Amino acid sequence: MDDKGTIVATGSYTYDGLKHAEILAIEQAGPKARSATLYINLEPCSHQGRTAPCANAVIAAGIRRVVACMPDPNPAVNGQGFARLRAAGVEVASGILEEEAKSLNESFAKYIRHRTPLVTLKAAMTLDGKIAPPPSESQNPTACGAGGATGGYITSEPARAHVQELRHQHDAIMVGVGTVIADDPLLTDRSGHPRRRPLLRVILDSLLRLPLESRLVKTAKDDVLVLCSLAEEKKKERLRAHGIRVVQVPYSTPDGRPDMTAAARCLGEMEITGLLIEGGAMVNWAALASGIVDKVFLYYAPKILAGTGSVPFAAGPGFRHMSDAAHVKSLRLHRFGEDFAVEGYLRDPYQD
Repeated sequence: MDDKGTIVATGSYTYDGLKHAEILAIEQAGPKARSATLYINLEPCSHQGRTAPCANAVIAAGIRRVVACMPDPNPAVNGQGFARLRAAGVEVASGILEEEAKSLNESFAKYIRHRTPLVTLKAAMTLDGKIAPPPSESQNPTACGAGGATGGYITSEPARAHVQELRHQHDAIMVGVGTVIADDPLLTDRSGHPRRRPLLRVILDSLLRLPLESRLVKTAKDDVLVLCSLAEEKKKERLRAHGIRVVQVPYSTPDGRPDMTAAARCLGEMEITGLLIEGGAMVNWAALASGIVDKVFLYYAPKILAGTGSVPFAAGPGFRHMSDAAHVKSLRLHRFGEDFAVEGYLRDPYQD
């Protein structure tokens, strides 16, 4: 922005596009960048990574002032970009709209500090915490989702539309194979927004029971990953022949379910920064019990299923004592028509 308050250029970073937002804006502005003010949500980087230091480019462009919402959570930067700018005589202001910027950058913050994705556990349920009615004998009682084979959706259209926005914010979505068998979902991002990379569809499938006739297999274009733990090599090759990526991870339970911590590490190695879990009752419990969940986004419909046969949000043994229960903090409430959602954090992505 120039000294008259006119926007002279804008830039938006996408990982695959390589160049950071600052560089794109500077290139677009050309000579108009000199003596201008740069507004950015994150501190300009000061280290050599996939790109050269952005702080150096800001200084070279002759920008007079930088207004950044927050410091870079990357330990390789974290204040050093600001220090370099100030040392070169650039005025720096920080902390404006910082909370909004932290929410925007939370997946990056978690990944850059721990090399594992920010994990969000999402579920749609009734007021009494049921994710599905009692399953028939042909259905998996721990895997039923919010619709499909279970006989109708729990939440309304506005809430389901927001789920697509939530998917759009993540690099990967994860379910258990039981959900695939019960509901045959596509697990796609139908928000209509452009993505920086295709949504990776991840299936936890210890014995590789994923049906070849499922819509996931039929639509796979190097965007379906199956994490197994006890599968035969022949089954792995059968899925790979259909364009499915298959990776074996350790198991953590007597029945051989894939270890959730190992699954998160595997996704981190693939540079997945945000993972959305849309599992059934057992996957939800496994994620909570493993400690990989950073935040929850739980949708509630004004309905009550009741009954001991209805499927709960999380099955398994559960936490044995109230002091052990997962504690959700920094709660935010959202309304979607007649439904509402609770968003909150089990772990601060900016803390070690």
